[in-house]
Amino acid sequence: MTPPFAPHRADLAALAADDRRRALAPRTGIDFASNDYLALAGSYALAEALAEGAARGIPAGSGGSRLLRGNHEEHEALEADAARHYGTEAALFFATGFAANAALFATLPQRGDLVVHDELIHASAHDGMKLGRAGRIDARHNDAQAFDDAIARWRRGGGVGTPWIAVESLYSMDGDRAPLADLAAVADRHDAVLVIDEAHATGVYGPAGQGLAHQYAGRPNVITLHTCGKALGTEGALLCCPAIVRDFLVNRGRPFIFSTAPSPLIAWLVRQALEIVATQPERAARLDALVCHAEYRLAALGLPSSGSQILPVVIGDNARTMRIAAALQAAGFDIRGIRPPTVPHGTARLRIALTLNVGESDIDAMTEALSAAMAAA
Repeated sequence: MTPPFAPHRADLAALAADDRRRALAPRTGIDFASNDYLALAGSYALAEALAEGAARGIPAGSGGSRLLRGNHEEHEALEADAARHYGTEAALFFATGFAANAALFATLPQRGDLVVHDELIHASAHDGMKLGRAGRIDARHNDAQAFDDAIARWRRGGGVGTPWIAVESLYSMDGDRAPLADLAAVADRHDAVLVIDEAHATGVYGPAGQGLAHQYAGRPNVITLHTCGKALGTEGALLCCPAIVRDFLVNRGRPFIFSTAPSPLIAWLVRQALEIVATQPERAARLDALVCHAEYRLAALGLPSSGSQILPVVIGDNARTMRIAAALQAAGFDIRGIRPPTVPHGTARLRIALTLNVGESDIDAMTEALSAAMAAA
C-alpha cells in the first residue's frame, strides 16, 4: 500500500534535485524584490487613509458575497471611480488579480471561440482558460504577426466564434512592453476582443498612472485589468470593461458569484490610492529616474536593460541563480532567484525590481554586490 502523500514527497524531492524547490522566506534586506513600485504599501498616506476609513465605520469584512449582503457602497464607489479613472464604461472589483483573471478567462470566451495568448502571460490567465470552454493557443512573445497568423489559420479551419487576444502590457518577469498598437490593429482586423493585463504598468505609466493601454481602454472590444497590490500599494484587482462584460460576470462568473466580497475597507483604501497616484505624478517620475540610474549601472557590468522598473538578470542555470541570490541576500539586498516553471526552462534569473523604497546609493551598492556575486558563482 502506498503511504499517504508519497507522490507529493516524490514531487518535492524532484524539485529539490533540480534546484527548484521553494520555501517561504522572511522579508530581510533592502527591497529589490517587491512590486511596491511607488512605495505606497507602507506609506503614511495610506496608513492615515486606513485610519480615516475605520473611523468612518467602514467595515473590515463584507459578510457575504456581492450578490447576497456583501455588496457595500464602498465597492460600488470604487468601481465608479475606477471606470472614470481608467476611461471605461464599467469596472468590477475582485479580491485578487488571480481571481480576476481566472473569472475573466473561465467565463467570457464561449464555446467555439479561440483565445490566442502570449506565451509568457500570467499563470492566472492559464488557469482561467483551463476552466473555460473556448479553444486556446499560445503565440510567440510580443509578436503581433503571430497573433494575426493564429487567428487567420483558425478562420481558415472553420473557426466562426470570437477570437480573444490576451497579453500583458508590461511583462512581470522580463519587464518588456507589448506592441499594443499592433495588437489593437490585429483585434480590429479580426473582430477580436483584446484583453490587456496592466498589472505592472498600473500607477507607473500613462497619464495619472492609467497604464500603458490607456488610449485603448475605452474601446468596445478592449478589457483591461488593473491590480491594486502593486503600485497602488493595497490589494485586489479591477476589471475595467464595457458594461455588458461587467453584467455578464456578475451573472455568470462563478469566481465572482461564489466568493465572499472583498473588504469594504480595502475598497475605500484603493480609492484613496487611485487619488494619490492621479494627483502625485512626481512619484512615477522619481521611479523613472531610478530606472535610468540602474540602467547606467547595469550597462557598466555588461548587462542589458528592459527599459522598465523590472530588471531581469538571466543566469540560466538554476543552482547558480540561487547561489548568486543567496550571496546578494547575505550582503543585505532582497533579490530573489526565479526558476522554472515561473520562467521558461534554461532562463532562471534574478528579478530585480525597482521601487521608491530605495535610492540611487542603494542601487550603486547593489550593483557592486551583484558584480562580486556573479564573479564568485
